[in-house]
Amino acid sequence: MRKIIGAAAKLTEGVAGLMMAAMFGTFLIQIAVRYGARIHLIDPAPFGWTLELCLALWLWIVFWGNAFVVQDKDHVTFDILYLALSPRIRAALVVFGAVIIAVALLGSIVPTYDKLSILRLKSSATLPVKMLPIYSVYFLFLVVVPLRYLWRAWGILRHGVGPEGHHHLGITDE
Repeated sequence: MRKIIGAAAKLTEGVAGLMMAAMFGTFLIQIAVRYGARIHLIDPAPFGWTLELCLALWLWIVFWGNAFVVQDKDHVTFDILYLALSPRIRAALVVFGAVIIAVALLGSIVPTYDKLSILRLKSSATLPVKMLPIYSVYFLFLVVVPLRYLWRAWGILRHGVGPEGHHHLGITDE
């Protein structure tokens, strides 16, 4: 099972990396067109799609990355008070917070879909795609992140909390 999870993690990181590379390539095209247009070498009119593609890729990178790539230890935390608490209270806080986040995100799926369902009718201004597929990554985010938090809560209920803190950064009090 760990091998499957590890392979899936590498795959999702690879997808995020490809999206970042595509965004960077598109950004380079924008730069070339901008400077090429200044010296009347390139007509910028056919390159309006680059801005919209960069925005769509950015949206996908942010929500894909937060759903699949960013781990709890990667988040900025203000945990001075949290670490001063007993492991039992910390466990209760983690479970409580995880359940609240999961309920809030899962509860927002239907209202979000109701609000964004109009996008299935609207087309992108410059890309040959409807707007709903561009925003569909948000729905993936609204499902995956709560599942990750519920899995974390389940793990805490089964095994308790560890020493946590800044162990992943290698920071010591020395």
